[in-house]
Amino acid sequence: MSETGLSAHAFGEDFLWGVATAAFQIEGAVGEDGRGRSIWDTFAHTPGRIAGGDTADVACDHYHRYAEDVRLMARLGVGAYRFSVSWPRIQADGRGAPDQRGLDFYRRLVDELLTYEITPCLTLYHWDLPQALEDAGGWLSRDTAERFADYAALVAGALGDRVPLWITLNEPFVVAAFGYALGFHAPGQALLGGSFPATHHQLLGHGLAVPALRAALPAGAQVGITHNLLPSWPATDSPDDVAAAKRLEDLQIHTYVGSVLRGRYPDRLADIFPGSDLSVIRDGDLDTIAAPLDFLGVNYYSPMVVKAAAPDNPIGFDFAALPGVPVTSFGWPVVPEAFTELLTSLQSWYGDVLPPIYITENGACYDDVPGPDGFVQDDDRIAYVSDHLDALARAIEAGVDVRGYFLWSLLDNFEWAEGYSKRFGLVRVDYETQARTPKASFEWYRARVSRR
Repeated sequence: MSETGLSAHAFGEDFLWGVATAAFQIEGAVGEDGRGRSIWDTFAHTPGRIAGGDTADVACDHYHRYAEDVRLMARLGVGAYRFSVSWPRIQADGRGAPDQRGLDFYRRLVDELLTYEITPCLTLYHWDLPQALEDAGGWLSRDTAERFADYAALVAGALGDRVPLWITLNEPFVVAAFGYALGFHAPGQALLGGSFPATHHQLLGHGLAVPALRAALPAGAQVGITHNLLPSWPATDSPDDVAAAKRLEDLQIHTYVGSVLRGRYPDRLADIFPGSDLSVIRDGDLDTIAAPLDFLGVNYYSPMVVKAAAPDNPIGFDFAALPGVPVTSFGWPVVPEAFTELLTSLQSWYGDVLPPIYITENGACYDDVPGPDGFVQDDDRIAYVSDHLDALARAIEAGVDVRGYFLWSLLDNFEWAEGYSKRFGLVRVDYETQARTPKASFEWYRARVSRR
């Protein structure tokens, strides 16, 4: 960990400091007030899919405890909160008139945030697709993109007067790769290269949603998208390993960033998605996907190290270890300089079209050990965040226009396929009692970002 913590001169007075969560991971109340079933409800209730057989039926009970959680944010002193709206709370089947009860919940949440002068940053889609839409084809279907734009307009019409920052999609790469290519996440399809329609239709949904949002939002509201972006490093300098790293870079960075910023997929798209139906790309789609953005959201956790694929691996690369560096409890290597590299590389690749950046997620998962009073002295998490903020400062000093940072996450929560076995929070949640206990990292972050 650095001696100085933040490189304070790199962050201006208007820099936005926040925390982030996602609806499915914290809300619970999955059967209340007309909420429909999502693909993650189905997936979590399918035996063998989630570690420990966990479900998010209760999660952090944020649906009932949101006011307590906002008070925690006020105590933390952050200026912004990134949260997501549960699509099936607004439209149980993903189409039709909105459920006023769902809209009212988010209105109450936003009003509570504004009471404490915390800026709401709203993500429309953080993975909880209505199951009814999945039954009709999910993101493999073009219709889902159109339904998403309708949903975006409904939420903007209800909350646009209160929310200044809007994110269409969170991590469409992970949705397509883990949900449709490999089957590790909901909806659990394993189509490998045939998953490209899920990529394209998510991006098309984003492109259709941007003008729908702008039509419903007041002037000055900002619209963006969040991508998870990981530097791809070859395991060795052999030509095959270098080619494997380039393949991953094209897949998870240039397919997603290049399409939304330049209206272009990588030239070798058919090679990146072998066996996929590229005819889903219709005339005009890429122009739609490249609707002008006010910002780009970047989620960063670690670099990825890859090597040439084994003969029986159709993906085109295999993952490799990065020796000699610490890892989180997920096994992700902790390499802060890779964060700087990613951001400066984005500037190099896309500088002529790159909008301002918000770091919409960054944080670390560790095996927290609470004391008798439930307090967690999470020095490893403090070190991770401190070093990554220094890395962010170096990118800003190098000329990258970064406007804000959202730490993942405010609360320990349901960590997707890992259930409750992994903890990212600044606040420990006892899942049996729902007691919230701020960790040492909470106080560390508060001391550095608090406006109070």
